[in-house]
This record gives sequence, C-alpha cells and structure tokens, in this order.
Amino acid sequence: MYSIRSEAHFDAAHFLAGHDGKCKNIHGHRWVIEAEVAADQLIGEGPLRGMVSDFALLRKDLDAIADRFDHTFIYEDGTLWEETVAVLEKQGFALTKVPFRPTAERLAEYIYDQLDARGYRVLETAVNESPQNRAVYRRQI
Repeated sequence: MYSIRSEAHFDAAHFLAGHDGKCKNIHGHRWVIEAEVAADQLIGEGPLRGMVSDFALLRKDLDAIADRFDHTFIYEDGTLWEETVAVLEKQGFALTKVPFRPTAERLAEYIYDQLDARGYRVLETAVNESPQNRAVYRRQI
C-alpha cells in the first residue's frame, strides 16, 4: 500500500459546553489538521501516473476544509441562545455552527468524512489543537 500525507492550518475559537474544566470558556487555537490517504496501486496512466494522488489536490481539499473554520467561532448547535447568536452576527463575527461538540476528536472525524466524500481512501486524519495535544481518527478499511 502507498500513502501520502498533507496538512493545513486555521485559527479559530470554540468552547465545550458542559465541560468541567477551562475549555468550557471561549478560547482559541492554532489548529493543524492532517490527512493521510492511500492506494493499493499507484495511478497507472495520465498526468497523475505513479501517484496516490497529487499532493496539490489533497492540500487544496484540506485547505477548503480549513477555510470553512478559519477565523471563526465554532460552536455546537443548541449550545448558544438564539439571541446570543443574533448579537454576534449583528456585530459581524464569523460563526460556524456544527452538529457535534467541537472537540479535536470530533473535528478529526468530520475531516475524515469530508475527504471520504471527495473520493479519497482515507487512512487517518489528525487535529492538533496545540503542539502537545493531538487527536487522531481512523476507521477499519
């Protein structure tokens, strides 16, 4: 099996509703997202001959995911009052509502699903919320 790995970055704030520690408060990270994709056989002909995929294509798709979150406030649907959301939007803040608790683990799963939907054979995705903290998501293939 062959694989390639690429990464992208974004800056965003979030909070973990119901958490007992500091992460219950709004805070930000310099998120680093990574993906490793694979193929049993390299592409046999055409412009991508000899590749799993073009690194530039994988990076473009990762960048598109990162751009969705970059410089936004990521929050879980149902964790903020509608009035709070309305005031933040009126102030011009960029908000990204997600249907899951925005932990590094769940973001890794989300990225996996996004790349899988784009046709990649994803081995794993990782989300680093700091140099010391990394979450990885992989499925049985």
